[in-house]
Amino acid sequence: MGLFKRVLTRRNLAVIVIGVLLAGIPLVVADLWIGAMIDRQGQAEVVAVAKRAVGLAEMRVDQVIGALDALAVDKGAACREDHVMAMRRAAFATMPIKEISVVASDGTTLCTDLDLPLGKRNELSREPLHGADGHWLDVLVLENGERMIRLRRKPGADGNSIAALVPTVVLLPQVANQGGKFNGGARISTSAGSVITAVGQSTPADAGRFTERVVSGKYGFIADSWMPRAPFFAEQTDLKWLGAYIAAAIILTLLGSRVLLPRRVENDPISDLKRALKAGEFVPYYQPIVDIRSGQLRGAEVLVRWRKPDGSLVFPGAFIPLAESSGLIRAMTCDLMRKVCVEAGAVLGQRPGLKISFNFAGKLFSDATIVKDVRSIFANTPIKLSQVVLEVTERDPIENFTETRQIIAALQGLGVRIAIDDVGTGHSGLSYMLKLGVDIIKIDKMFVDAIGTDRNSTTIVETLVDLAHNMRMDVVAEGVENFEQVTHLRELGIRSAQGYVFAPPLPGSAFLQLVEAIDPIQGAEAVEPKEAA
Repeated sequence: MGLFKRVLTRRNLAVIVIGVLLAGIPLVVADLWIGAMIDRQGQAEVVAVAKRAVGLAEMRVDQVIGALDALAVDKGAACREDHVMAMRRAAFATMPIKEISVVASDGTTLCTDLDLPLGKRNELSREPLHGADGHWLDVLVLENGERMIRLRRKPGADGNSIAALVPTVVLLPQVANQGGKFNGGARISTSAGSVITAVGQSTPADAGRFTERVVSGKYGFIADSWMPRAPFFAEQTDLKWLGAYIAAAIILTLLGSRVLLPRRVENDPISDLKRALKAGEFVPYYQPIVDIRSGQLRGAEVLVRWRKPDGSLVFPGAFIPLAESSGLIRAMTCDLMRKVCVEAGAVLGQRPGLKISFNFAGKLFSDATIVKDVRSIFANTPIKLSQVVLEVTERDPIENFTETRQIIAALQGLGVRIAIDDVGTGHSGLSYMLKLGVDIIKIDKMFVDAIGTDRNSTTIVETLVDLAHNMRMDVVAEGVENFEQVTHLRELGIRSAQGYVFAPPLPGSAFLQLVEAIDPIQGAEAVEPKEAA
């Protein structure tokens, strides 16, 4: 109460009144300036949306045309078994394509890569693809109402043509430039004016909106975007308050009071991660990898857990994304490898046939100094570099394949093996397998779950295994949960697997006991595991 009286003296009240009057001038100026800035931002938003739409549509169509041209043969398109298998591989490797088919001269579909019954398709428009001689673009609607485009290549000598079905949703950005929901809308049409697809609100009245149209110089696509002014202004509430903040700042400056305000204590998750890393709270857990033909242990994948001071465990999904975005992932990964060397080095060093795998974020393969880190961590430890496997997930984007390939080659030169994790779940298709020169692919649990029940998933796994074996890569199946899956995996030619049917991720002491039980060292004393620092 005393503090309140000291602040609200007559002199201080006079200062506040003067401050309000002085603040009025910048408040008006700021309001006008902010209004003009919001207009510029709104127009820039719709321009960016239209340009993104054209760029995305051109990129997708480029991918599809490339796949169709690669499949075309001199005598036309055929439904032979080898050609259908090539169609399946092309569909899997080309992200936008949902189906590849062979179409007769009368429009009849002769076969598809899916070998599934064809549903009714209503053709809305058909026209030559502008800028791509010998290719046609059809707009279709399936029985379930889903809108598609069909890109067709000119027929061969037998009158048959190869065609690809592409969901229109992949041709148009589905979110605003900042990642949020569209406040307006966007539409993309063919060069002849046929609407391919639209997203967001329907076209508003001409008055009171931002609009933009961009025409593709390559395929003639027309992209329109629009945004009503009113909702956009409503979203800029923080900016509209800027003038009030300026006024308040002037008042507080003139008042010059040093009122002690209670501090607002906020959780800082990045600081928590740094503290936990320094305290050694991130610990390795080991999920065994088993030879499903012989039952022998092949090694383990190291998974990180956050063991808090109260003994509770936090799983990686809760902190790994933050570690990657904050740049702490490298220190966390190196710390984990050092802990494995201390905790399990003696046991693994006695069994050079066992491999130990670590998850490596994609960005770690963009810095050549990581090679030196890996070499120094395992130097002078019982674990040989030839026992180390580094896994990069297919979901991680790789911006520079040439640079990444050089770093991978340098690691392989040390004896380290490189694996692709979660194969088939990302948008990179077969690019990682073909371009990175890896040693191992790991089939994602999503496909393992569907083996034996879903023909498409089984076909995908068969294709991946066949490619891997032809490229002299090993294959590991992830997420195996029952012995029926083990049987199917054996039939597909897969030897190594991991999952709860064998063992869950184990703490170090339990894993080392498992190793000693399955693969005892004859005539040697058991090695006592060391506690990780």
